[in-house]
Amino acid sequence: MAMTSLVQELQFPPLDIPITINRIFSIMPAGPIPMTSGDSLYLSNIDDMIGTRVFTPTIYFYRPNIHCHKFHQKTVMKVLQDALASVLVPYYPFSGRLRETKNGKLEVFIGPEQGVLMVEAQSNVALADLGDLTVPNPAWSPLIYKFPNEGHYKVIDMPLLIAQVTHFSCGGFSLGLRTCHCLCDGLGAMQFLNAWSSTAKAGMLVTNPNPCWDRDVLRPRNPPLIKYPHFEFTRIGEGSSLTMTLWQNKLVQKCYRVSKEFQSRLKKLVQCTPTCTTFDAMAAHVWRSWVRALDVKPPDCWLRLTFSVNARPKLINKASLRDGFYGNALCVACALTTVSELVDGRLLDATRLVRDARLGISEEYVRSTVDYLEVYRPSRLEFDAKLSITQWTRFSIYEFADFGWGRPVYAGPIDLTPTPQICIFLPEGDQTTSCGSMLVCISLPEQAAEKFGELFSLLD
Repeated sequence: MAMTSLVQELQFPPLDIPITINRIFSIMPAGPIPMTSGDSLYLSNIDDMIGTRVFTPTIYFYRPNIHCHKFHQKTVMKVLQDALASVLVPYYPFSGRLRETKNGKLEVFIGPEQGVLMVEAQSNVALADLGDLTVPNPAWSPLIYKFPNEGHYKVIDMPLLIAQVTHFSCGGFSLGLRTCHCLCDGLGAMQFLNAWSSTAKAGMLVTNPNPCWDRDVLRPRNPPLIKYPHFEFTRIGEGSSLTMTLWQNKLVQKCYRVSKEFQSRLKKLVQCTPTCTTFDAMAAHVWRSWVRALDVKPPDCWLRLTFSVNARPKLINKASLRDGFYGNALCVACALTTVSELVDGRLLDATRLVRDARLGISEEYVRSTVDYLEVYRPSRLEFDAKLSITQWTRFSIYEFADFGWGRPVYAGPIDLTPTPQICIFLPEGDQTTSCGSMLVCISLPEQAAEKFGELFSLLD
């Protein structure tokens, strides 16, 4: 049954955003921190795994606010700088750098003249010239700073937080952030962002909860004890057409607004038990539509869907994580099936696979993951036969990004095309029109994009 009115493809224009960088400078903690030059901090194996050795880029757009006396260009910079310097006192690891130790493991170290990087830029275009600001657009990339000739996936000796403020001709501005994933997962990044914005609004340091490092809680066991096969890290599905199709074709980014009604109908369609969630149903539906649109061969080839599960509530028996822990406390769940079982089977069966993978994340699974990473230390990301879904709908990103000038018009990522096997579920930013809708963003080969849109709009 077609539900095109409940699933709307969103368009974004090609853009050329001219910017001029006015200054680049470091922000240091505003007060003393409990570390001196040469000191280091332990990173857990989950912090350090190959999938987190990246920077997570996000962008926040703010329209001019004539009613706010703090919205002048110079005042914006000062408020952001001063609040960031204050927050870096309790969140001092962000002012450090990463370096390799034995066996290639990373740690955070503190050295002289480090700090986080701040960039101030301006553009002669207005926010209105950027098109629909509620839809992530790869053309926004100039608004997030990258070093000239910066290598792919470089994290060593890099500032662990890079913030670019770009002022537009209309008086609005954007805040583009790159946050090193080794320091925090999504929930941790939201905790840091909330502290920064709350401090900006209050004019004094606000941390609720108080941050804690506590990475030792996630140290491996001695000896390591691996109880699961951990297909999320291994190579499967060789011989499938999937990876070749994705990496050898031009990709386009597609975004869809999925109404609350569509989500509810989809969940009702597959409601096998009370433990099935909207995420389970949506993830299965995206996975199935994606594989069908790509016409993956051969039919007996194995496929997997991976997604992160928050491990904080799982760690209750041996050692729990304190409220305020902002490191990586995620575990990668993995659903497995064959091409034919996924595309020819029922949506209900695919949803059960996702649900079972999610519910399979236990404290013992988390411990086994840490030990697996200790023993095998995977050195490359395995993309074969895989789609990864990232769920941002659980984050209060719009509320936490209010620095005193109101909620941003848009808050989230911009460009999925560098990693073609990623799908992101985003919260809708416009409070007046969202009504529980979400954005689903995915990158696809051009020749498969139309077919995906058709399949994704169907309830079957």
